[in-house]
Amino acid sequence: MLALLIRLGLRFEDRIEEHRFVDQYVRGSLGWTQIAMLLGAATYAGYTLWDWVLYPEVVPTTLAIRGGTAVFILLPLTALLSRRWMKPWAETIFLVYCVIPGCILPSIYLVLPSGFTFAAPGMMMIILFVSTMLPLRIGSLAIFCLLSWVALLVAESFASTMPAGLRFINHSLVGNAYALSLYAVAAREYRARKQFRTSEALQREKERSEKSLRDLRATQEHLVQAEKLASLGRLVAGVAHEVSTPLGLALTTSTAMQADLQTMADALGGASVRRSDLTKGIDRLKQGIDLTFDNLHRASEMVHSFRQVAVHQADEDRRSFELRDWLSELTSKLGPLLSHHGLTVEVQCPAGIKLNSYPGALAQVISNLALNTAAHAYPDKRGGRFVVTVSQPDPKSVRLVCADEGVGIPDELQAHVFDPFVTTSRERGNAGLGLHIAFNLVASSLNGRLRLERKAGPGTQIAIEIPVEEPVAREPRRLEV
Repeated sequence: MLALLIRLGLRFEDRIEEHRFVDQYVRGSLGWTQIAMLLGAATYAGYTLWDWVLYPEVVPTTLAIRGGTAVFILLPLTALLSRRWMKPWAETIFLVYCVIPGCILPSIYLVLPSGFTFAAPGMMMIILFVSTMLPLRIGSLAIFCLLSWVALLVAESFASTMPAGLRFINHSLVGNAYALSLYAVAAREYRARKQFRTSEALQREKERSEKSLRDLRATQEHLVQAEKLASLGRLVAGVAHEVSTPLGLALTTSTAMQADLQTMADALGGASVRRSDLTKGIDRLKQGIDLTFDNLHRASEMVHSFRQVAVHQADEDRRSFELRDWLSELTSKLGPLLSHHGLTVEVQCPAGIKLNSYPGALAQVISNLALNTAAHAYPDKRGGRFVVTVSQPDPKSVRLVCADEGVGIPDELQAHVFDPFVTTSRERGNAGLGLHIAFNLVASSLNGRLRLERKAGPGTQIAIEIPVEEPVAREPRRLEV
């Protein structure tokens, strides 16, 4: 029998899965089931009204049977479900709740003068209630059908007289009702089991997806941390490489000056000192001091540039400013600095665009892009144009496009152009930090995006997209290298 139920999809092979299904199917909505049980008890006792309409003389007997069953059996069973320790026995309580009134009902027809004339409708009402209102499984319903049918047969055996053919009609109707109720309950349970399996599969898939997502995030965090460490290693290597050259020259020069100074001291300690030797020694010391100062100054400037890599919130306070006038003022300040490179700055900006942002950070970004253009786009200093074009694609953002018509960026470097220490002019003393600093300022301070775009014709085009108004409660994002 168990194998047949498994084959029909009315039972699970896995006991744990079967237990979870029963717990959900039978005990899932006990509150609504209790309401149905109260309604069933009231209906069962209320049929006494029909007895009173047809046969008032037998009402005390039928009321005692119907009312006693409802008060002493059905209602206490309903109340038992409110006890937490009785919930595991819910299906047994449902079965007892159905079987007892189903077996008692045929005895009432022995009391009624009409006998079993209305037995089939009464039994069918109970079958209808049991199969639709209570969460019985097919096995429990089959037990109810068998016991209640046996009770009907036993009650009919005690009947004194029955019209010819009534027994056949009653059992035909009741048997048909049993068959329909068994099919309906089996179909309902089959659908519930399919839905349960689907929900279980979805739950397992959800848990698997969440685990995969957690693993993916852990992997991403590991990769990000590894990339941070790799970037830190590249930064340290770049700092060491860039700073070691001027410091090494300064150290070598200091060592040479120390030897020259010792030579002069030895000469002064002698019997006689020639003026030419003294003059020559002083000249060498002066050259050494100048060379040491130049190299230390160069190293200091490099360290200052390296400090800009760790971008924090701009020191300048956030304020509102009109973009066109601000750009005109900025280009007038950049003009003298870029004039000896032969670079002219042009601004194309419509009037009326106002920003509530950090002008200091934006000024540093545009200055870095302009200086990068002067150093790399026109390396022979033949002169060129640096054009800043401003547009407002939507009311919440502003787009600034910085373009030139220079030599452009090699294809193999375009994917890494914003990485630190990426440069094509290292031999001229460029550290490769200008675009990296600009990228970090736009991302961290201005809360925007900076990207390299393809340009029709020669040259380079870099787009900056920033919000018109920076959120007041924005927490400054710290850059980790």
